[in-house]
Amino acid sequence: MENFETLAIRTQTERSQFDEHSTPLYLTSSFVFEDAEDMRASFAEEKSKNLYSRFSNPNVTEFTDKIAKMEGAEAGYAFATGMAAIYSTFATLLNAGDHIVSCQSVFGSTHTLFTKYFPKWNIETTYFKAEDSENVEKYIKPNTKILYLETPTNPAIEVLDLEFFGQIAKKHNLIFIVDNCFATPYLQQPIKYGADIVVHSATKLIDGQGRVLGGVAVGREDLIREIYLFARNTGPAMSPFNAWVLSKSLETLAIRVERHCENALKVAEFLENHPNVELTKYPFLPSHPSYEVAKKQMRLGGNIVAFEIKGGIEGGRKFLDKIKMCSLSANLGDTRTIVTHPASTTHSKLTDEERNEVGITAGLVRCSVGLENVDDIIADLKQALD
Repeated sequence: MENFETLAIRTQTERSQFDEHSTPLYLTSSFVFEDAEDMRASFAEEKSKNLYSRFSNPNVTEFTDKIAKMEGAEAGYAFATGMAAIYSTFATLLNAGDHIVSCQSVFGSTHTLFTKYFPKWNIETTYFKAEDSENVEKYIKPNTKILYLETPTNPAIEVLDLEFFGQIAKKHNLIFIVDNCFATPYLQQPIKYGADIVVHSATKLIDGQGRVLGGVAVGREDLIREIYLFARNTGPAMSPFNAWVLSKSLETLAIRVERHCENALKVAEFLENHPNVELTKYPFLPSHPSYEVAKKQMRLGGNIVAFEIKGGIEGGRKFLDKIKMCSLSANLGDTRTIVTHPASTTHSKLTDEERNEVGITAGLVRCSVGLENVDDIIADLKQALD
């Protein structure tokens, strides 16, 4: 059983005595033991058994196992949110005095970790720009421990060459971590290119319907073991209910993402030819600067389209005010199309220089293309742009 869709549907917990077809919810805080020896051996990890839902739970295990198999990983651990997965992964693997090399275009909360919180513990981060990727080795220091990428990046939709960075990480003995949230394991598997750990915000396309929060880290068994021990003691575990929802969502991930990508490409092609749009970025548009890299490492282009609207910040505000059907929301990867103007909303507190540093220009709009009829999506964008 190796095909993606089959793994997504048929990876399930063992059936109970009731012979259910669909995995039931295990809403329990804890588990019982047969006798003192069973309890001793379980806590000593001489046998594999659920002890407490902060450590493991059948629903969470099923979800994690699916993601690990989809990504080609050895093991995984699931978290309450995507940021819990990212923070816990770094907090486990880094010590005071360590150094991170990261692509510059990263999710805002990840940027805040790197610039506000990690420096308190004497952990330094050096950013490199996507267009300067070939020179990334000059940023590596003797104390560099982690090489970190998002690809495609949020919100600039830059695509970085996983194979190239995998080779760099191996050469310098770095832990290579990739945020694969925008691509999902259906479109891209970074472990094939040398990633040691892959992290996801399962809140996005993995859920795909804007219902629950979740995060997951999968990868090398020895590293995941350390992450598990950290999380077991600090408590960012995923709830069984959210794991059950997300595991069901994975059963339709492939078919949903196919349609998301089909719609997104049509939206990108429309935007590229609109007179009020200065620039459109989508990985599978031939005009994307990393189009060939995207075609090499991604099955399809994803559901996020970024475009530069004429008129700067005010143009972006007017566009949002004219939108009728699409949602104005901070989420993405939803069945519903969502548009966001970072310069006037999520990144409005940054200076122009700070926004430009992370690839957010005044008129940048991020469109998370949903599953509505693509003609209706384009019609709404067109009337707002016109």
